Amino acid sequence: MRRTRDAAPLLLLLVLLVGCVQTFDATTLGVPAALASPAGQPPQGPRFSVTTRAVFGIWGLLRFRDPSLRKALAAQLVGGSGIADLRIRVRSRWSDLLITGLTLGLIVPRSVTYEGVVTGLPAPAAP
Repeated sequence: MRRTRDAAPLLLLLVLLVGCVQTFDATTLGVPAALASPAGQPPQGPRFSVTTRAVFGIWGLLRFRDPSLRKALAAQLVGGSGIADLRIRVRSRWSDLLITGLTLGLIVPRSVTYEGVVTGLPAPAAP
């Protein structure tokens, strides 16, 4: 009994340290990607915003669906020479939190949004 009680803090620390970790690799895009443009020089081109879903399981230990930066931006890069001001936001919507709560953390969905500017394309005309 004492052994179980002594192991509980270590188990709790392990559960807190292991979680829904995501890495995004822009080197697989095939075009240059920059997180920021030079100061005073805003990038020229059309802006985009694409949202995908990530689903983890068992408190983040398993990955059921991993968001792919390459797949999400494939349609945006047609004819473009690169991406500037790339911003990636990972968040939990209220529905994601509801699913996580109802399944007691066994299923953990996340929303991943990619935003930026496709360079090398003409900017859309203002209406």
